[in-house]
Amino acid sequence: MDAKLRAPVAQASSRDPNPTLLEVRSLSKRFGPTIAVREASFDIRAGEVHALVGENGSGKSTLVKLLSGVHTPNAGEVVVDGKRYQSFTSPRMSQTAGIVTVFQEVLSVGSRTVLDNLWLGADGSFTTIVRKGEKIERAKRVLDQLLEHPPQLDTRVEDLSLSDRQVCSIARALLRNPRVLILDEATSALDYDSRSRLFRVVKKLRDEGVGIMLITHRMDEIEEIGDRITVLRSGATVGTVDDENWTTDQLVSMMAGDDHFAPTAARVEGREHILDAPVVLEVRGLTLAPGRTPVNTQIRAGELVGLAGLEGQGQDDFLKSLAGLGTAAGEVVRKYEDRGAAISNHETAHAERIAYVPRERRGESLFEWMSILDNFSIPTVREDVRGGFLSPRAAAERFSDYVSRLSIKTGNTSNAITTLSGGNQQKVIIARWLATKPDVLLLNDPTRGIDINAKRDLYRLLGELTAAGMAVVMLSTEVDEHIELMDRVLVFDDFECTREFSHAEVTRQKLVASFFGKESRDEHGSR
Repeated sequence: MDAKLRAPVAQASSRDPNPTLLEVRSLSKRFGPTIAVREASFDIRAGEVHALVGENGSGKSTLVKLLSGVHTPNAGEVVVDGKRYQSFTSPRMSQTAGIVTVFQEVLSVGSRTVLDNLWLGADGSFTTIVRKGEKIERAKRVLDQLLEHPPQLDTRVEDLSLSDRQVCSIARALLRNPRVLILDEATSALDYDSRSRLFRVVKKLRDEGVGIMLITHRMDEIEEIGDRITVLRSGATVGTVDDENWTTDQLVSMMAGDDHFAPTAARVEGREHILDAPVVLEVRGLTLAPGRTPVNTQIRAGELVGLAGLEGQGQDDFLKSLAGLGTAAGEVVRKYEDRGAAISNHETAHAERIAYVPRERRGESLFEWMSILDNFSIPTVREDVRGGFLSPRAAAERFSDYVSRLSIKTGNTSNAITTLSGGNQQKVIIARWLATKPDVLLLNDPTRGIDINAKRDLYRLLGELTAAGMAVVMLSTEVDEHIELMDRVLVFDDFECTREFSHAEVTRQKLVASFFGKESRDEHGSR
């Protein structure tokens, strides 16, 4: 790395070969009643790559944001080079302390040039003014290390590939001269060559005494560059293991905890008839990303199919393709006894009685300025026309059925939808699409951010719907839901469907292991 960019890093002494650069002490963060991080503690040493792993919802992202100044903790402290911080109140404060983060989301300004993006937000990060010529020289130097064919510095970032845009984010971090570099799933958007080059740079930084915190779900990355591994579960640090002493099975066990959730006999019994139920949806050769193995599967009437995997592994793309919203190549066919209908867009999906409930309530489903009843009535408003006029009474009568079925606490239905709790908002959205009388219901993480009582109401509803013959495909980020609810679970990794479990087969241990591309126990005792 450019010597001009490198601030002095604590050098190893004969007494302390790996001095601690960063120490997290009992850090906690609460969002309302939800505890996202629970007294997490670990340290990062100079000259090491410290991997942080855990399943979805384990607290990794929140912990990164606490260290990056995006969130402030409710308790605990962070020590950087011996200096104690109760919190970082802004990203600038975190960077001033020497912590620089590359987030999983590609953060760039598309309309600005590569050079502008690399130096974005650098004002005040350096003790002396960096002149234009030096900015160009340093930018070229760092990009040459990360890319075989770096883009011209005057190229607009929006014209770059996703991988090259993420490389620009990494280059921006390196130009900040980090003492502690946090890579938060930063390789997820990189192609193979860029990833290899990044790891060479990471190894060089490690040799120079920088501490690197690597958040990853890939065991091969930990094997290649990890020195120590800390495991998070339910917001708490379970433990830290050295590179020489870990196995995949050990890490999976630490992430998953005890396998308390055995298959429910009552759930398995009496549902074997699903295997003989008619196919209502067929997926043929669906390619979720270039060069990936196509997905082929069938969905049967009365079946509840779970889509599982770590965040951003293709399950969202798969579900949207079933709804006619995806860009994946291949076929999705609505099957009937005597014919099939290709699902080419959302309109054909709707016409073939396929309903899709999006993930983000606020961004994709709610019309916040509209009433509760109007939000419910959007897709079925034509049914409420009486004598050429819209009949609010017809909509209200239909809605009242779903209020009872879903246990929706509405108050006055003319109130704005925003007056409801998150769980009741979600129920209204689900009721909206159930009112279209679908044969296939697609749910994108429907229990995300809702309370336990609302979840139980939804679980009960899913049982009723599938018992009545409706096919349900549900993306969920909660392992327990896959274990307890699903007839079948499809696991996605790197935009491929890599595993399939029946309800009788799935356990917590197996499912978490499959997220990381591993069996729950290696046959030969290796990683």
